[in-house]
Amino acid sequence: MDRCSDSAGPQGGALPAGPGSAATSPGPNHSDETPRLSLRVLATSDVHMHLLPHDYLTGTPSRRLGLARTASLIARRRAEASACLLLDNGDFLQGSPMGDVAARAPRAEIHPAIAAMNVLGYDAAALGNHDFNYGLAGLRNALSRARFPVLAANLRMRNGPARWTMLRRAIADQHGALHQVTIGVIGFLPPQTVDWDQDLTGAIACDDIIETARAALPAMRAEGAQIVIALAHSGIGPLEPSPRMEHAATALAALPGIDVVIAGHTHEVFPGPHVRPGPGIDPQRGTLAGKPAVMPGFGGSHLGLIDLELTPFGQGPDRGLCVTGFRVRCESVDPALPSLPEMQQPLLRAHRATRRHLGGRIGRSAVTLSSQFTLLGQDAGLRLICQAQRWHVRKALDGTPWQSLPILSAAAPFRAGGRAGPDHFTHIPPGALSLRHVSALYAFPNRIAAILLTGADVAEWLERSASLFARVPAGARDIALLDPDFPAYQFDMIDGLRWQIDLSRPARYRVDGSLADPQSRRITALTFRGRPIRPEAPFVLATNTYRLASCGLFSPLVHDRPVLMKSGLLTRDVLRAYIRRRRHVSPSETPAWHFVAQPGSSALLPTSPLAEPEAVLSHPAQCAGLTPDGFRLIRILL
Repeated sequence: MDRCSDSAGPQGGALPAGPGSAATSPGPNHSDETPRLSLRVLATSDVHMHLLPHDYLTGTPSRRLGLARTASLIARRRAEASACLLLDNGDFLQGSPMGDVAARAPRAEIHPAIAAMNVLGYDAAALGNHDFNYGLAGLRNALSRARFPVLAANLRMRNGPARWTMLRRAIADQHGALHQVTIGVIGFLPPQTVDWDQDLTGAIACDDIIETARAALPAMRAEGAQIVIALAHSGIGPLEPSPRMEHAATALAALPGIDVVIAGHTHEVFPGPHVRPGPGIDPQRGTLAGKPAVMPGFGGSHLGLIDLELTPFGQGPDRGLCVTGFRVRCESVDPALPSLPEMQQPLLRAHRATRRHLGGRIGRSAVTLSSQFTLLGQDAGLRLICQAQRWHVRKALDGTPWQSLPILSAAAPFRAGGRAGPDHFTHIPPGALSLRHVSALYAFPNRIAAILLTGADVAEWLERSASLFARVPAGARDIALLDPDFPAYQFDMIDGLRWQIDLSRPARYRVDGSLADPQSRRITALTFRGRPIRPEAPFVLATNTYRLASCGLFSPLVHDRPVLMKSGLLTRDVLRAYIRRRRHVSPSETPAWHFVAQPGSSALLPTSPLAEPEAVLSHPAQCAGLTPDGFRLIRILL
C-alpha cells in the first residue's frame, strides 16, 4: 500500500516540508472530496511546581511563571479547535517551595500539581527526571490521584507508570462526517535519571530512549495507533543517535513511526530564535527531523501548539492517517493574562501552607546575599552554602582516618538567569533570614556528600567549571562571556582556594564532560593557603550527591574516587541548621578567583536588570544596555 507519510505506519517516508518562518507545512493540494481532519495538540513541560503566579522565593507575584495563568491561554486555544489534546512533558512535581511542602504533606492529601492537572483535564503526561526527587513512595502517592495516564516507556520500575496510552477520539472532517481516530502517546525520560538520583539505584532502571522507541513503535501500531506523539523529557540534540543519549529529541523524531515530538528538560523555547539550527533542527519551521515539534519553556512561561491536518487512507484494519500539514508555534503567556479561576481554589490550601512554612525565622545576615555576579565569583550566598557544607562534613568525619585532611567545599549557583529569565536571581538584603531565603539560596533537594580527591583532581574540577566561559581572544571587544549551552548549575565555586581563569585560551571541556581541547588549560595560579597546590596532595571535597553521578561534566573525576560521606540530609537542611547554630552570618563576597588580565579586551555578562556595574569587585565594569529578553548587560574590562 502506498503510504503518504510517516504517519501511515512504521515504514512511512518523511513529512511534507513547509516554507517560511510561520512554522507551517501546508501539505499537498487536496480535492474537496478528500476527507481532512484537524487536531490541535497543546503541550506544557517543565512546570516545576510553578502552579500559581507567585514567586515564593521573593514573596512577590510572578509576571513570568505560573500554570494558572497558562491555563487561561489553554482554555482560549482549546475553544478554537474542534478536536484538541492537552499533554504535559514532565518535571511537574518538583521545583518550587510548594513542591517541598507537598512532599511532606499527609499521604491522604492530593498533590497540588495533580489537583491542578486534573482540573485542566490533561489527556496524558510523561514523567521527568525531577519527578523522582522525593523518592518512589512520594511519586506513587502523588500519581495515584491522577485522572490521566502517566507515561514512561524506558523506565523499569515495579508498579510503575504505563509505557504508552491510546487516546481514541471522534473527529469530524470538513464535511461534518465523524472519523474514529486512535492517537498513541508514548513517554520517555533521560536514562541518566538513576545516576542523578542515586537513592533510586536498584529500585528503578532507565533504558536508552532510541532503542526503547524502536521496540515500542511496532507494538503501538499493532495496538491501533494511527499517529504517534512522543512526550520526550529530553533536550534537542544530535540527529544521529548515540548510546544512552540525554538529549535525544531530534534522533527520536527521525525514527519511522514517530509523527510529533514534545521535547523538554532543557527549558528552551522551540520553535524560537534562541535554538540554533543544525542537522535535523529547524527552529523556524518548528521541526525536528522534518516532524512537527515543540519545547514550551519553563514554569508555564509558554504553551506549545501543534495544529495537525490528518488525511485518512486505506480501509478496514489497514485504515490509517497521514499528517499532510501542520502548523507549529510556542506561544508566550502574556503577563496580563489572569489566572484561570477554576485552578486557584484547589491550590489555595497548599499555597497558604507554603507561605506559612517559608516565614519561619532562623537567623540574620550582616551582608547582602546576591547571585547577580555569581559568574564573576562574587556571591556571598554561595560562600555561605560552602561554609555550611564544610561545617557538616567536618563533624561527620570527626574520629575517622580523614579527620585531619583539609576540607574544600564546592557549590554552584542555581539562580543565575539563563533560560529561566532575568528575574531568576537571588538578592537577599542584610537582615533577618527565613526559610524562604534558604530555599532561594539552595533551590534543589540535593543531598550532601564528601569525596577524596587529589590536588590534580581539584585543578581539573575547576577546569571543567571554567569551560562555562566563551573564549575571549586578546584585544577582542564585547565578546559574549558565557557559552549558551553551558548551564550555570555546572559552574562550581570551590571555597578554600584561590585561582585565575585565562579566557584567551579555549575551553578544555564540553558540557557533557568530553575533551574539547586537550592542550588547553585555563586555570592558573591555583593555591591553597597561599601556596601552590601539589598534584598529589589529598583533599576532602564537600559536594552533593548529584555531583557523584556516573554521567555528565564531573563524572570522570568522581569515578572510583572514595566517597567518604553520603548523607541522607538535604543540603538545604544543612544550610538551615548552620545558620540557626551561628545565628548571625557574615560570609565574604570577595571573589576567590578572577580573570587573567587582558588589556584592551572586554566581555559582556547578562545579569539581573537590577544589577549595578559599580558593585563588581573583581574587574572594572560598565553598563552596556539591556537585551531583548530583559537582562542587563555588564561590560567586564579584562
